[in-house]
Amino acid sequence: MGDYISGPNHTLPTGGMAKIRGGLSVNDFIKLITIQQYTPAALAHLGPKAIRLAEAEGLTAHAQAIKTRILKQ
Repeated sequence: MGDYISGPNHTLPTGGMAKIRGGLSVNDFIKLITIQQYTPAALAHLGPKAIRLAEAEGLTAHAQAIKTRILKQ
């Protein structure tokens, strides 16, 4: 019945994963995209903290991107 009527897909993952994971569904083929949005006040408050973290990790371009956004306000 599952193959024809009730909906669950009987296609199982390959490479031995079928023993720990169920059948595939449409959710396995959906790409999740996240979006972040900051108010000017939130950016002014959190931006300097993010800049410090980025610089501590050596990610100077990330830090500069935040600085640029703060200056555009």
